[in-house]
Amino acid sequence: MNVRRNLAARLGGWSTRHRMLAIFAWLLFVVVASFAGSALGQVNLTDAQEGAGDSALAAQILANAGHAQPAAEMVLVHSSSATATTIAFHRAVQTALADVQHTGLIQGLQNPLTEGLISRDGHSALIQFNMTGDPDTAVNRIQPVLNAVAKAQAASPGFTMQEFGDASGQQAINNSLGANFARAEWTAVPVALGILLIAFGALVAAVIPVLLALTAFLGALGLLDVISHVVHISDTTTAVMLLMGLAVGVDYSLFYLRRARQERAAGRSSADALSIAAATSGRSVLVSGLIVMAGMAGMFFSGMNIFEGFALATMLVVFVAMLGSVTVLPAVLSLLGDKVFALRVPFIAKRRQRLPSGGRAWNAVLSRVVARPGVFAVLAAAGMLVLAVPALHMHTETLSIEQLLPHNSPLVTTADQIASEFPGAPSPVQVVIKAPDIRAAKVSQEIAAFERAALASGDIRQPIQVQVFDSSNVAEISAPLPGNGSDSTSQQAVTALRQDVVPVTLAKIPGAQALVGGDLASSMDFNAQLKHSIVPVFAFVIIVAFLLLLFALGSVTIAVTAVLLDLLSVAAAYGVMTAVFQNGWGASLVGTHPVGAIESWMPLLVFVILFGLSTDYHVFVVSRIREARDAGQPTTRAISTGIHSTAGAVTSAAFIMVAVFAVAGTLSMQDFKQLGVGLAVAILLDATLIRVLLLPSVMALLGDANWYLPRWLRWLPAGHHDEPAVRPGGAPNAAGSQSNVDERLSGARRTGGRH
Repeated sequence: MNVRRNLAARLGGWSTRHRMLAIFAWLLFVVVASFAGSALGQVNLTDAQEGAGDSALAAQILANAGHAQPAAEMVLVHSSSATATTIAFHRAVQTALADVQHTGLIQGLQNPLTEGLISRDGHSALIQFNMTGDPDTAVNRIQPVLNAVAKAQAASPGFTMQEFGDASGQQAINNSLGANFARAEWTAVPVALGILLIAFGALVAAVIPVLLALTAFLGALGLLDVISHVVHISDTTTAVMLLMGLAVGVDYSLFYLRRARQERAAGRSSADALSIAAATSGRSVLVSGLIVMAGMAGMFFSGMNIFEGFALATMLVVFVAMLGSVTVLPAVLSLLGDKVFALRVPFIAKRRQRLPSGGRAWNAVLSRVVARPGVFAVLAAAGMLVLAVPALHMHTETLSIEQLLPHNSPLVTTADQIASEFPGAPSPVQVVIKAPDIRAAKVSQEIAAFERAALASGDIRQPIQVQVFDSSNVAEISAPLPGNGSDSTSQQAVTALRQDVVPVTLAKIPGAQALVGGDLASSMDFNAQLKHSIVPVFAFVIIVAFLLLLFALGSVTIAVTAVLLDLLSVAAAYGVMTAVFQNGWGASLVGTHPVGAIESWMPLLVFVILFGLSTDYHVFVVSRIREARDAGQPTTRAISTGIHSTAGAVTSAAFIMVAVFAVAGTLSMQDFKQLGVGLAVAILLDATLIRVLLLPSVMALLGDANWYLPRWLRWLPAGHHDEPAVRPGGAPNAAGSQSNVDERLSGARRTGGRH
């Protein structure tokens, strides 16, 4: 057999010849990486490091001076009957003040009765204070304060006392993150295993891809924990990494296993089947893995720490999963031989014997698409464009704690009540001043001038707090914003402070910096940086994907078509996300409610992930079409042959990816829901409208133009593979029949697996 030894074939060949070494080396890597990561722990980004622009610089000034913005907390004291003028109300407030003060964990305690923090109807008062110590670790000290508030409420019948703030909100998010991560892990894995059982009808074959994906994730996570001491990451990065690891790890193994099984059914020996699987599906795994990693690398062009962490994590897990698929997987398959399809599930296995790998539905649809490609191309493209329309009005912002958590959680209810009765209180603006001498008379004059001008223009409200840090020559002004702290009124106020008020007051201090920060300013700066960086990120991902596809598939036309189809898939995903989470269309179907915005980092992350994963399928399918054409089939027949022979693998892989991402869509955190639903819908559309309708119809319309390659690029590999599994007759040999697969494997077991 004339075999061209590409890199994947060489790796697979080495692994099968040294299978025990390959397996033990993989296990050693996973154990060592996991142990090192656990020992060192993970270092997360601070608020200043996650941000961008003036607000991030303001936070960094406070952090560098040892005066990072303290974790602010609020306690809402409410009575439906008593008002702030009654003795009972005064007594309840004083009890709450005394109990939280007694913890010794707070500072800057404000008495609402003397500070004027009383609601208009007089039935609510707002106690404000800051947590002592490092704000990044305040979440670890908040519980005694929460207990004190609960104690005060118990001692004040007829009153409710509810706490909301940075530390208490972070505690709720951490609890939700932990529960969500565990739920994603323990739900996604059984779902993937169940789909693989249906795909293979055998327990061993179903377990192998899941084990490879999980070990790849554990190894990559250990490496990430170590690297996070140099490149800090967001606390949501691990969850994204888990989803990506399961998705690509299972998919790569599935492609490899299906090809090896088809070659065995075609009458090849176990060694030859593995060799061909390595040279073909293994090669596709390497190409698609490199494209996915290249797409993730585009996030480095954002210039933002949070995306650099996402890029690092996803590239690590894809690389490790890709490496495992072309090394340890062929070693395991070589060791097990035909026993890889042992422990068959009776009902499923019998059903698999009766169905061809592509299925009658695939054949019926595909024959109609190839017969009338123009009609199906227009209909499918129109459907995708309709889904994409809502994305034209997508609004992004950094979601607040109350937006991230379920709308019926006690913390969100408290935040909404505070925002309603004390507008701007949950998200005050913070102005940071860094001066040569913070106690200079000019500084005091301009701070007073700022307060007068900002109050007169309505850009801030009372109460105004000013903190001066003498040792670092830094001062901070904090005040509520008009509006609800995040709406257009509040945003206009932040812009006015920056453009109108600060330049004529604080900016006049010689040698000083005056920066507007706070939660809303951070969200606005984050979005501004994204708008600035999204074009180079998109351009890099598209150009690199095009070049890699051109190199791998040897056709300018196919590379351009793949990029356009991927962009269409991303646009449809954006449209669905906007419709559900911003507009609320069908939000109840995914157990959520509209929050009026998409998380700021979501569009860029979804773009790079979808572009990579969509290209993954494209490489796998078009590689088989190219094999058929290289074997002598005309283009139209090659399209049918290639899609037919990959139908089972693509369907199973898509179902697994959709299921994994859909699990994230069922979680309680709003950002996970948005990510999960967006990716699940996009992969579903990609595996149906794109791969079943658009891809074959467009290729059928293009005909031989699909294989266009300029003369000066003829040096490229041009998509040639090792000995093709599809012979020039047209049918995918016996590989296309599941009953042939099972019959040959049964015969192999009777003869001890020798051919």
